[in-house]
Amino acid sequence: MSLNKKSFGRGDAILWLCAAILLLLLYRSGFFTAASFDDFSRRFYQNFVKDRRYMMLVDGLKATLFMTLFSTLIGLGIGLILSVIRVAHKGGVKIPVLNWMANVYITVLRGTPVMVQLLIWNFTIFASARDLNTLYIAILAFGLNSGAYIAEIFRGGIEAIDAGQMEAGRSLGLSYGASMWYIVLPQALRNIIPMLFNEFIAMLKETSVAGYIGIDDLTRAGQNIQALTLEHSQPLVMVAIIYLIIVMLLTGFVRRLEQWLGRGRRGV
Repeated sequence: MSLNKKSFGRGDAILWLCAAILLLLLYRSGFFTAASFDDFSRRFYQNFVKDRRYMMLVDGLKATLFMTLFSTLIGLGIGLILSVIRVAHKGGVKIPVLNWMANVYITVLRGTPVMVQLLIWNFTIFASARDLNTLYIAILAFGLNSGAYIAEIFRGGIEAIDAGQMEAGRSLGLSYGASMWYIVLPQALRNIIPMLFNEFIAMLKETSVAGYIGIDDLTRAGQNIQALTLEHSQPLVMVAIIYLIIVMLLTGFVRRLEQWLGRGRRGV
């Protein structure tokens, strides 16, 4: 526990140091003068208040969160299946074809950029399905990509469980599948929950490329405001701030979750 507190304290110190340097740079640039504030206020009104342009960011954030949530759910389902196949094959279950397919899937999806996969899905695989909402195409593309990474998370968590747990289940008369489902997976899930939330955070940021297929996500919303106002700094800075706030909140939640799970393991 003391190590976590020290790490958290160092992180706070670095954050405050960066904030102090930023404030110093802003002061030296004349940002805090009355004229600078007037210009900032005028541009802020032009970018976000006029014609309720802030709603573009709100709608973009909704699309981003929607894609992130459902892509992660798809990834969880695919990742669980792939990991069980690989672990079962390694444990002696004779499924060479399924194991080969799982390995190819993980290798290809992890070895190519998610943006390229997104473009292939939209402009090649679903090129003739123009009546299909591109938001659903993006969810499918991001979900399939996430499944490859989540499969490795699940596999690592399962293999970290002592082999005696599976042997104990089999000795009680349970099948391999039942032993995996009722004994091994619950223990593995407890260990990998923080990593799954970290994958959710990574997916949140990865969806920022959805604008390449015409989806008005949060990043694309900032670019749309840029096009309307010809202002190149405030819209993108606002998008970055929104992402940062969400990621910081989720990261804080993951940290607390890890602490709670750690106390549960120690029986505190």
